[in-house]
Amino acid sequence: MMDFQQIFNAAPEVEASAPGRVNLLGEHTDYNDGFVLPTAIPQHTIVSIGYSPNDHHHFYSAELEELLDVNPTEPTAQGFASYIDGCIRVLEAAGYTVPPINIFVTSSVSIGSGLSSSAALEVATLRGLRSLLNLDLTDVKIAQFGQQAEIQYAGVNCGILDQMACSLADTEHMLFLDTRTLDRQILPFPAGAGIVVIDSGVARSLASSGYNQRRAECEAAARQLGIKALRDVSDPQLAEQLPDPIRRRARHVITENNRVLQAAVGISAQEFGELMNASHASLRDDYEVSVPALDALVDILQNTPDVFGARLTGAGFGGACVALVTAGEENAIAQTALEQYNRVGYDGQILVS
Repeated sequence: MMDFQQIFNAAPEVEASAPGRVNLLGEHTDYNDGFVLPTAIPQHTIVSIGYSPNDHHHFYSAELEELLDVNPTEPTAQGFASYIDGCIRVLEAAGYTVPPINIFVTSSVSIGSGLSSSAALEVATLRGLRSLLNLDLTDVKIAQFGQQAEIQYAGVNCGILDQMACSLADTEHMLFLDTRTLDRQILPFPAGAGIVVIDSGVARSLASSGYNQRRAECEAAARQLGIKALRDVSDPQLAEQLPDPIRRRARHVITENNRVLQAAVGISAQEFGELMNASHASLRDDYEVSVPALDALVDILQNTPDVFGARLTGAGFGGACVALVTAGEENAIAQTALEQYNRVGYDGQILVS
């Protein structure tokens, strides 16, 4: 693999990284001002940054083997460069000066698996620029700028979950986050439990999926209920007055917020797993963001010994599944489930075990 020196004929000034994340509970609740419960994963995105010798930015992706020259005075870049360029432009809009730079990106965060590869890139980029330029940015502000970059320049009307998780979470704990207030707590995993994450092999793109449509449906439901956001309702019966499909969309968000709040008070692994199972059923039936491959993988995981519960993770329409399992059995469970999944005709891979 090429490195910064080989691409740019100079050594980098700084290096920064950010992890991907897996969401244990609280799917599609963040853009409804709700509650989420992610954790970081071991895989990271790493950026090396130096100064450009001319008036253009230069971005290189090691995974894509692609070098892009970006003119800061022209419309924003496309592809992977849109996330980096978006971060720079958001900083500039906030009054910071960013000189022309070279960025070398390498990442072990699987793209299209629902593990926030884009947020990891945004947070790593902003961390690197904070270090390079000595910017007065908190970890929360980095998450907020990353979210703005994704909305304004990548075209995904996302909530704050991914960027906050990539900026603030670690692999040893769960991050309980109120996405309206950004109040948060670092919580332990359920006693005796670990996690397994398996990619379904079905890639998805948030921008081209039904993500923005789901957000619009939730906003319509909130308007009809006369509330600011679906977070402001805790009784799922109130959604029954709405017409379909927004009735089912609202019901998912309301019940999903309740599941996160139940989990955050500290419950057994068995109870936590049951909430994950209920979450997947809700995402499949009420929110309609699952696909046959995800349902098959979740069913296999849920029926594997020593698995407490399993669900799709991320926005859906493909991507990965997460399971809460007996600690110490992660590798064996992942291998068993993956073999069964691939035997029925899919092509998955283990991401975390």
